Order: sequence, then C-alpha cells, then structure tokens
Amino acid sequence: MTPPSTPGPPVLDVRGLAHAYPDGHQALYGVDLRVGSGERVALLGPNGAGKTTLVLHLNGILTPGAGSVHVSGLPVTGDHVAEVRRRVGVVFQDPDDQLFMGTVRADVEFGPRNLGLRGAELDQRVAESLAAVGMADVVDRTPHHLSFGQRRRVAVATVLAMRPDVLVLDEPSSNLDPASRRELADVLRGLDVTVLMVTHDLPYALELCDRSVVLDGGVVVADGPTVDVLDDGELMRRHRLELPFGFDPRRAAEGPRAR
Repeated sequence: MTPPSTPGPPVLDVRGLAHAYPDGHQALYGVDLRVGSGERVALLGPNGAGKTTLVLHLNGILTPGAGSVHVSGLPVTGDHVAEVRRRVGVVFQDPDDQLFMGTVRADVEFGPRNLGLRGAELDQRVAESLAAVGMADVVDRTPHHLSFGQRRRVAVATVLAMRPDVLVLDEPSSNLDPASRRELADVLRGLDVTVLMVTHDLPYALELCDRSVVLDGGVVVADGPTVDVLDDGELMRRHRLELPFGFDPRRAAEGPRAR
C-alpha cells in the first residue's frame, strides 16, 4: 500500500527506529515514518503493537536503540530535547493527567509562563488557545468542575498554548459521549497544526485523518489513505483491527468531511 504524497516538509522524520526495553522486550524494529506539515495521520494497531513506544520517542522520553528521530529538522537528542518537547505537543488519554492547577487559565498559561511569557502576550496566548477549542468561556473555572469532554478540550488548549509543530493525540475519542465526540472532531478539523492521532476508534480515524499508518509487532505494516486501509479486509484481520458491525468505510468516506 503506497502512502499518499507528503504535502509539506517533514515535521516528523523517523528513520530505522528500534527500541528494546531493559527487560529485553523488543518493541520497535526499524520503524520509518514521515509526516509532512499540515497532515493529519492516524496511527493504528492492536494493543502491544509499539504505538506508545513510538510516541515516547517523538519528544525524547525514550532514546532509540538504533535509528533516528527528527522534529522539524531538529534531532531528538540531549541538546535539543527541550525545544523538541515544545514542538511536539502530546495530549494524554486522561485529561486529568494534564490538568493540575486551580483554574483553567492557570493550566493553559503554565507552559508559556515557563517559557518566560508575561503580561498581555501571555493573556493573548491563553485566550487564543481556549478560543481554538471553543472553551473561552471557562477560563476562570476549576478544571475538575468541567465535564470530561470539556476537560479534554482544555487539555488540548494547554498544548496549543505552546504553539507546537505537531499535536500528538492519544485516544482522543475515548470515554466521550456522542456529542462531545463530535465537538472534539469539529475542533480538531479546525486546527492549523500537523496531527498524529493514536486511536483504536477506526471511524474517528476515517473522519479526521486522510492517511493511516498501521503498526504491528514493532514494524509498519501499512501506510496509505485511511479509506483504503480500513477497506482492506485481509489486512484488518491479520492485524486484529475491527470496524463496528455494519460500518462501510467506502460509504462513510463518501459523506461530507473536511480535509
């Protein structure tokens, strides 16, 4: 399966990435992945495929055993890790892992404040980030008084406030009710940022990402248009990926969808 042409210079450039944990478990075997500026890419695969291990290399939490990772041309090495972590914004599956201050404002300004922003520039950064996720009206609320879906959108805002080059989303639709799921999709479609979305929610991947990469057993086994990946029954069965009963990716892809 041939990946679609990359629409811009690579924001993420992973080459020959291999990683083994201290217990000897080999999680990645020579992964190659390039994500261009402005792309929205879904990272799919069964549990234990190596998806989390790959993501943890993108901001320097894990160090490659072999291969390399570059973010917007910067190697993810000791001298550049701080800047890389600004450029790669990770939104965790549980927003409570990301929201720890007394107000939404304090959470969203935490990162930029640590970069030295103050005064009107900091206030503008907070306002823009919350407006981008449709949460400007909760700026002075306590995060844990918000609904789960609202907290997830605020978590996205905390990352957007750092003005990242790429937004990495870990299971963004998990535990959301249908309305919150749709609201988050509308937000993500409207963001002017490169997106890598790790998800088991295959219809959500089709809705939001033109391209999908399937990782299994620590290797990339498919890379192509999402509709083609999901419509390949043999590929799906071989790598334990299942669509909801009756879901037809070709028919769903014909519906209205922002690209």
